[in-house]
Amino acid sequence: MAKLVFRNSGKTITDSNQIKEFLAQYGVVYDRWGVDRLSEDIRKKYDIDEENSKTIIEAYRKELEELKSKMGYITEDIVVLSDKTPNLDGLMEKFKREHHHTDDEVRFVVDGSGIFPVKIDGDIVDIHVEAGELIVVPAGARHWFELDENRKIKCIRVFKTPAGWEAIYNENEKATMRD
Repeated sequence: MAKLVFRNSGKTITDSNQIKEFLAQYGVVYDRWGVDRLSEDIRKKYDIDEENSKTIIEAYRKELEELKSKMGYITEDIVVLSDKTPNLDGLMEKFKREHHHTDDEVRFVVDGSGIFPVKIDGDIVDIHVEAGELIVVPAGARHWFELDENRKIKCIRVFKTPAGWEAIYNENEKATMRD
């Protein structure tokens, strides 16, 4: 279950409707699609291959097409972070630095969990997500990503451009997933 933790006050919100309503005020989309349509072996497989990726994406085709139509997205893929990921700590250094994107950051969590700290009204709000949950951090929102104590997450990512993930740390420094 998602959870919001406000770093300045320590306030926590765990009710999914309250989370959705609060985040919507700031252009952040939160929704629950569930994972019950996926077998556990597909969901839990972290050695991702093309067949596994296609199966996962096809299981959510209806929701993905609705999201793409509504928000102008054109492509999707699967991203996996776990202890099996080569250079995981190096990748996490890029993700854990505050940044923004010119595209929305869209993640549907297939398995695992993580934290998206987002700057909202002078506070940092930690958005904890887990399997079955969708988050859309709007373009321009300052944020970063952290693995939680489980150190694994598998997500469907959705993009408006084929270029995919590009972080803008400041006006002179950019990074892509290829870096």
